[in-house]
Order: sequence, then C-alpha cells, then structure tokens
Amino acid sequence: MKSIISFVIRYVPRPLLQRVSPLVMKVFAQLNKGTQVQCPVCGSQYSKFLPYGRIARPNALCPNCLALERHRLMWLFLKERTDFFTAKLKVLHVAPEHCFIDRFESLPNLEYITADIESPLAKVKMDVHEIPFPENTFDIVFCNHVLEHVEDDIKACSEFNRVLKESGWGILQSPVYNLEKTLEDKSITDPAERERLFGQRDHVRKFGKDYAERLRRSGLKIEENEFVKELGQEKVKQFALAPDEILFICKKGI
Repeated sequence: MKSIISFVIRYVPRPLLQRVSPLVMKVFAQLNKGTQVQCPVCGSQYSKFLPYGRIARPNALCPNCLALERHRLMWLFLKERTDFFTAKLKVLHVAPEHCFIDRFESLPNLEYITADIESPLAKVKMDVHEIPFPENTFDIVFCNHVLEHVEDDIKACSEFNRVLKESGWGILQSPVYNLEKTLEDKSITDPAERERLFGQRDHVRKFGKDYAERLRRSGLKIEENEFVKELGQEKVKQFALAPDEILFICKKGI
C-alpha cells in the first residue's frame, strides 16, 4: 500500500489526482473501519488512517475527506482558537484542499474565495506573485504547501501582506526540514535534480529552520505557534497529529 501511494503521488499529475482521489478513497474507507482514530474535519472514525507521502507516513490520510495531519491540526486550531466559524470574514484560500472546500463554502459567515494557478478545485485562476485583488481586501489568507513551489516566495508573501486588512491574519504552512538555512538554487531546472535536492520534482526550494524569519522579509509578521502541544498526548493520538508540527500564523505587517 505504501509503495502504491508513493508512486501515485510522485507520478500522477496533481489536477488529475485531485479529481479522482475522492472516488478511490471510498473503497479504502470500507477497509479501515474502527474507532481508534477520528478525523475532526469530517468526524469519521477508523482503525487507522491511510499512509501518505513520497516516503509514506503511516496513519496520515483520512479516506473520507482526504485530510492529512496538517489539515486536522488546522481545523482544530480554527475551532478552538479563532472566530473563523462565527465571525463575518472574507477569506482567500490559495490552492484549496479538498477536505476544506465544501465545508468552508457552506459557512454562511464567510465570503470564501478559492484561487490557484492550475487547480481544478479553485474558482479563481491566480498567480500568487500578482494577486488580482486590491489592498486590504481579506480578513484571512490560507496558503498551505505552496511556497516551496513558487518562483519567488517572498514576493508571494508580500502580496498576501498587501491584500490582508489591518487586522488580517493567515496560515502559511510548508514542509520545513532540519536545515539551518533554506536550500535554494534557481539555476536547477532538471526535475530529477530538483527531486534529489528539494524533495519533489516541482519544488524549487527546501525550507529550513529560517522559514519564519525568511517570510518576515516580505513585511508579514510570522508567529511560530505550538498549538499542537496544548492539545495533550491523548488528542494527538486520537486525531493522529504530528506531535511537533508548528503552525505558521501570519499577520499584516508594515
């Protein structure tokens, strides 16, 4: 199972994967019945979640809504630490995740806009380097696992800073590795070499421990939030979370 999932993630184009994976997952949902783990996003319970990743992580993917560890943590944070589900908010969601789209769109308090340069799930075609909205438009911006793909991550974040309102905030997750400094070399264009150095063929950098400091160069304020450690081991196990995952919360800066 792990090798099959790793192969599919590596070689099947992302837009196609986004369209067909919900149907395929329905089969796996029937095979993993149980109550050992629970997805807070959709409420489904299983004996365990499915493995996921190029180097497959066990107990990662909810077969019902396709939420991963980071999505489950984000959902809990929004529920327990924000007014996301009740306040009148205008939200920009870049590269929207399948597990969130319908749920966020159904919230009557949100004006919810999805955007991406290629995703079939997004309603607005948009390049994050040139966001087609005026200054001070959005209360919230979500952009998860995108900045490792884009040509200029600092420029993209400066655009988020521009379109956020004065009190605006967002969540900007990316894979962060145990490197002192982000690894980046724009001269490398060969997909195989990018995969070797950056982890994926479509990655253009490998973020290190300087991720938050790097994004601050855009003008954004970045908080390294350890909300997962407030939940306790029992909830971390119940929801199958990554116990050391940091939430990178941004706020509008200068």
